Amino acid sequence: MKSLSGRSLRVRLTVLYAGLLTTALLLYAGCVSVFFLHNLREEVDSSLDRDVETVEGALYLDSSGGIELRSHEGEVEEDDPDRGYFLEVWTPAGNLLYRSNELKGQALGPVPGRLPTHGREPAKSFRLPTGLRVRAMSRTHHLPRGNALIVRLAVSEDPVWREFWEMEAVLGLGLPVVVILVIITGYAVAARALKPVDTMAKRAAEISADHLNERLTVTNPEDELGQLATAFNATLSRLENSFDQLRRFTADASHELRTPLTAIRSVGEVSLQRPGDPKHYRDTIGSMLEETARLTRLVDSLLTMSRADAGKVQLHRTETALLELARESASLLEVLAEEKEQLLSVEGDETVTVRADRTILRQALVNLIDNAVKYSPTKSKILIRVTDTQREALVEVEDSGPGIPSEHRSRIFERFYRVDRARSRAEGGTGLGLSIAQWAVTAHEGTIEVQCDPGRGSIFRIRLPKFASTTTS
Repeated sequence: MKSLSGRSLRVRLTVLYAGLLTTALLLYAGCVSVFFLHNLREEVDSSLDRDVETVEGALYLDSSGGIELRSHEGEVEEDDPDRGYFLEVWTPAGNLLYRSNELKGQALGPVPGRLPTHGREPAKSFRLPTGLRVRAMSRTHHLPRGNALIVRLAVSEDPVWREFWEMEAVLGLGLPVVVILVIITGYAVAARALKPVDTMAKRAAEISADHLNERLTVTNPEDELGQLATAFNATLSRLENSFDQLRRFTADASHELRTPLTAIRSVGEVSLQRPGDPKHYRDTIGSMLEETARLTRLVDSLLTMSRADAGKVQLHRTETALLELARESASLLEVLAEEKEQLLSVEGDETVTVRADRTILRQALVNLIDNAVKYSPTKSKILIRVTDTQREALVEVEDSGPGIPSEHRSRIFERFYRVDRARSRAEGGTGLGLSIAQWAVTAHEGTIEVQCDPGRGSIFRIRLPKFASTTTS
């Protein structure tokens, strides 16, 4: 048999709802039954109390000193079989003075050994030897001559229990009907409530990688189903952006790889078609090597980004002085700067340290400095400055280039994005330098930002958590 966990959500909700409501109805029926029986007995006790007073008024001593009952018109006699009344009269010493004929010699409980407390005893229910269920009440009665008697009056409880079981029968027949109606109604309500989920599931199944621009309809964004649809639409938006980035990355990478390969092939084919002297071949080989070097840099950058995306780059952090690392990074680009007669200046606080992977963080600094050298004019100054705040270490790379227009600043860290595509490719850029720099800084729990005014240069600022070394004396 299929377990409940394997059923549909609609069936599980219906079963849960029906089970909870059935339990609640059973508890309610039980409480009502107890309360109803208590009220019936309260009515019997009230009637008994009045009837005991009537019996007391009808008691008198006959000429022989025995107890007799005086009959009054309109009053019910104690041994009326229709009402089921039974009467006993005892002396305080335990001598029986009177017993109803209907009892046929049966006692209404044990022989009293003392007077009832405060003149009366609370009503009690018990069965006679014949099996009849009765409710009895005892009371002390004083005759006009001062004699004290114990009057015990009982009444059959059969009418009480007949009413009680009639009500129980009604409840027993009504509860299953109510539960069945609840199950039917609950199933219909669950079906109606879950219909938007079915619609969303069918709609989501129709959305493929080629139609990620489609969205689910949000009827009510305030309820839970609306929030689910909104969250799913947000996921689709992120997937669409990821697919778009992947397509752009693939297209740009293919284009960037094709350009140097085409150049190498063209140079080789042209050189083979016409004879030349050794100088011509050296120039040809030199051009091919330049394109090969550019291709190698591009492949290395692609591999770096691929490993970063896969999370396979392991950082080996050590305590690193930022100013020393900045000088080391700048020295790698001094030859390139000298070709453009540029001055690389490194300054700052030598005590600023961070916990970083020197190789990865140096790659970020080299990319920023290389970017500054490429875009700064001849005979300009490039400043690398290391400072700190109370919690952060800062590295700033300031150039004298044309700056970055405001409409491009939000995208300059995207892969293969170039503000000036023609110029960047001519100068050997791959469009991945700033992306790699951003990844390297982010991997160190830092941030990278750009500050610039068009025509007045740019400042790329790296913020890293500062490392506070502790020494013991």
